[in-house]
Amino acid sequence: MRTLICEWLLGEGYAVQALPAQGSLRATWDASQAAGVDLVIVDVPDFHERGADTVRAVRASYPHAALIGLSTRLGRSLRSDSNPARALGLRRLVAKPCARGELLEAVADTIGAAH
Repeated sequence: MRTLICEWLLGEGYAVQALPAQGSLRATWDASQAAGVDLVIVDVPDFHERGADTVRAVRASYPHAALIGLSTRLGRSLRSDSNPARALGLRRLVAKPCARGELLEAVADTIGAAH
């Protein structure tokens, strides 16, 4: 799924860096690199402790980036005003698996079109 998402975003002109699972986020980027990140798409395993821990770890590593969550626990995508998205601090929450158009729409709504 990570590879496919990267291909979709690259195809639209976004600069993309795929990172390993959350456990190694801090080791992968230093603060100066994280400052240039506009968006992080993060897998949200659930809407409780695990999901909150995951989002907190990403937020700590990328404090200025907008966050879009992907979750298999959803039946459809939710806007930023949904309770689960707000509770986790996500700008958008997208059901996984998602269609190309759905993900690209969420990205464009969150950070705008690629430059």
